[in-house]
Amino acid sequence: MNITVFCSAADLDDRYTGPAREFAALIGKGGHTLVWGGSESGLMKVMADGVQEHGGRLVGVTVEFLAAKARKDADEMLVTEDLAVRKAQLLARGDAVVVMVGGTGTLDEATEILELKKHGLHDKPVVLLNAAGFYDGLKQQFQRMEAEGFLPLPLADLVFFAEDAVGAITYLEESAGVR
Repeated sequence: MNITVFCSAADLDDRYTGPAREFAALIGKGGHTLVWGGSESGLMKVMADGVQEHGGRLVGVTVEFLAAKARKDADEMLVTEDLAVRKAQLLARGDAVVVMVGGTGTLDEATEILELKKHGLHDKPVVLLNAAGFYDGLKQQFQRMEAEGFLPLPLADLVFFAEDAVGAITYLEESAGVR
């Protein structure tokens, strides 16, 4: 399975890198491919290192203005002209999407992916990996949106909130019929 991961390129502490390492190992050991932003820094690097170390493949999708920071030993690296094309390629190349901790760029990617799914423009499983409770506030907001009628489909059909790496990979593999 090709698993697209949106996450930060910032250097973060162990409450975020620990779950990332665990998830990366599960991707690699499962024979899956990481499709990610291609960066050789921060949480993106942690993910790529872990997947590669455990036998998985790496497919990077970077953007021209960040190409100098791209991982050199990825199995494949696509360079796009802008962030919109990058997001579209990341979605197109993945069979599933996982959103890990990140800043405004990651939040932008998550909301676009969920908006496309809401409108039926893709049916890929989407997981928010809620490391250290990072997405608790967002989860609460989505629950409010659902309760007050802002979502045209049940929240459970839109996104799965995984509390740990094992929960995330289990959900993805079950969704894909691997388990």
